[in-house]
Amino acid sequence: MMLFAVLFGLSMDYEVFLLSRIRENYVHGMDNSQSVTHGVSQTARVITAAAAIMVAVFLSFALSEGRIIKEFGVGLGVAIFVDATIVRLVLVPSVMELLGDVNWWFPRWLDRILPSVQIEGAHESVPAEPSDAAAGP
Repeated sequence: MMLFAVLFGLSMDYEVFLLSRIRENYVHGMDNSQSVTHGVSQTARVITAAAAIMVAVFLSFALSEGRIIKEFGVGLGVAIFVDATIVRLVLVPSVMELLGDVNWWFPRWLDRILPSVQIEGAHESVPAEPSDAAAGP
């Protein structure tokens, strides 16, 4: 039970990295397929590097003398490897690709209740053509 709780806490970091990047791409005008593709390509190195570090650290616990520490180390090392590679970089993007725009459905009544938080500020669209005032004489 403890192994599952620790793993769940660690794996949520990968999910936040991945889904926030995919959502950011979708909000800035990419369609679902493009946003998933770009989101995965932008975060794959970060997820892989973080997972590799944690797998190495946890597997080093297997060199310990205590049986419980060895179990935790091997269990967490294998679980993080499976979670980062198979779940976060294969299953989640595949399911998001299959679901399409349904990924981004949100009930209107709940959207009205929740505050709109823009960490990076409001997204302003770039005008398609320069204005006449900027053209000069």
